Amino acid sequence: MNPSTNNLPCRVPIWAPHKEPLPPGLSEEDRPFFEQNKRWEGYMGSAMESCPVKTTLPPGVLVRFGIGAFFSLMSASFAYEDPYLRSQTQMNTTQKASQIFKEMGKGMWTSGKAFGKIGALCAGVECIIESYRAKNDIYNSVGAGFISGGILARNSGPKAAFGGGLAFAAFSAAIDLFFLRRETPE
Repeated sequence: MNPSTNNLPCRVPIWAPHKEPLPPGLSEEDRPFFEQNKRWEGYMGSAMESCPVKTTLPPGVLVRFGIGAFFSLMSASFAYEDPYLRSQTQMNTTQKASQIFKEMGKGMWTSGKAFGKIGALCAGVECIIESYRAKNDIYNSVGAGFISGGILARNSGPKAAFGGGLAFAAFSAAIDLFFLRRETPE
């Protein structure tokens, strides 16, 4: 076989379908299992590339949730209200600490969920745009940021939706330019 002619159109395969050579160590009795494994490998590959799976894949969701919870934890230290003074009743230190930790946990849960939902929305929209355009470049993330920002600000009116879209698009562009490295087209 000549490697320089492998990608030419109308190239006739050397082997008939289902008669291709098997990997070393497999016999003809193993062919049905090998072909079934290859078929399932293709199914799993296409499932992993689908937008719903990319949007809700557990590592991404956990990272987005964790970032939101971390931001909430950091902002809890800048609270304007002193949690020790808010209670009029006499509480011991354990009760005060318990109340503070419960409120911090609720805030972390709420912020984590919100950050996760916003991240999932942006990731889903970007995946749809990337699938439609069949390219992986900065325009996908900027477009996804604009659409996601508009969706998030839609209840405040068209002017706010447009401004939210521009803000999210600028943020997406900044993240893409300064933190992500794209492969150069060949």
